[in-house]
Amino acid sequence: MVAVTSSTQAGEAWLTPAHLGEKLEHMLRGRLDFHGQRPESALHTIHAFAAKFPPQLPRVFIGALTGPGETVLDPMCGSGTALVEAILLNRSAIGVDIDPLALLQSRVKTSPLDPGVAAAAVRRVGRRAEDFMANTSALRAELKTRFDRETKRFIEYWFLERTRLELMALLRAIEAEARDDVLRQFLEVVFSSTIVTKSGGVSLARDLAHSRPHLDVSKQPENAIKVFLAKGVRAAEALKELSSAHCSAKVLDGDARRLPLSEGSVQLVVTSPPYANAIDYPRAHKFSLVWLGYGISEIRRLLPAYIGTERIRTPYVRLPDSVEEVLSRVGRRDRRRERVVRQYFTDMAQVVREIYRVLEPGRAAVLVVGPSTCRGIRIDTPACIATLGKQSGFEVVGIGKRRLDRDRRMLPVSSDTNGSGIELRVHEEAVIGFLKPR
Repeated sequence: MVAVTSSTQAGEAWLTPAHLGEKLEHMLRGRLDFHGQRPESALHTIHAFAAKFPPQLPRVFIGALTGPGETVLDPMCGSGTALVEAILLNRSAIGVDIDPLALLQSRVKTSPLDPGVAAAAVRRVGRRAEDFMANTSALRAELKTRFDRETKRFIEYWFLERTRLELMALLRAIEAEARDDVLRQFLEVVFSSTIVTKSGGVSLARDLAHSRPHLDVSKQPENAIKVFLAKGVRAAEALKELSSAHCSAKVLDGDARRLPLSEGSVQLVVTSPPYANAIDYPRAHKFSLVWLGYGISEIRRLLPAYIGTERIRTPYVRLPDSVEEVLSRVGRRDRRRERVVRQYFTDMAQVVREIYRVLEPGRAAVLVVGPSTCRGIRIDTPACIATLGKQSGFEVVGIGKRRLDRDRRMLPVSSDTNGSGIELRVHEEAVIGFLKPR
């Protein structure tokens, strides 16, 4: 259990719940789109990640609703966007996630590492990998023995032989280079970034960063070692920004439904929960995780724990009447789909209760989530989550709206599709503002 103490000082009038609520309400009525604005921090560009919210969004709320030294929590931290913004604003940060690749990215983006040391390590790995490529028979032998049968079939299906050899050479070079955890994790993130990209990286997949990979046998992937070198040098340069940070981040392997934090220990929660049945993170992340030691069967075992997937894990739970009414409409069209959506809202009810528990009284929580469609029925997910917040004891300060920048949110479909299916649920998001009473 991580205990965090408040840095709130008596007499700071801006921290009174009334003032905080007024400020939050005003912000929710403002412009929250941030279209055309590039992130100030290059740390956000180290690795692709599906459905990241724009860094400006957590930044404005962190800057307005907390003071320096206070603690910001993202209980579903993903690639660490909110954590990076928090520490760059001199706030402490805590991130929680169950996804191995999300945890790896978040740790690398928030762990100080000398940029010169990182860049030098990248170049040494590149040179050593090229040396390993001179003995392809040894690399082929290792490819046969390192992976189990199912994982090997996956790798052989999605990666050309020359790419498999290049990636194996990089892995051996990273293992030979990095004994320090921070440096090794940095190199692993750079390695992963060569695979999980908007175009599918060095695999034969397209749309990997959108979490909807499909095979393209005509694709001619770039040389993985050269891609690693280019991405690694840029990532090392981005680490310079952490040298000015005076606060740190804790990144915890945990579940947002059962947070490993003490009651009332954080001063702000800002998070972007998964969409209901929209983003299948493991489907994309396994493309690099298989190379980093996770077998396909192990990744499959992780799936039931993810929020927003189609896995039904818990027995029937009665939800608030307004949510039950939505579920009833879905159930009249498709009973199984109703159970999937019920599982999502049951999970989110637990998440919201945990956010309420760990948040300091008188402080705010900001959740960014979009609506969805299911069997032609529009589900107002933000309104349902707001209702779950009220049930947990929160005051709903307001619900702001923001139009998505399709090119930057990296969602599953493009803006010029025919407006059907998943397209209907990902053009607009809501920003829900909660306040925990004293």
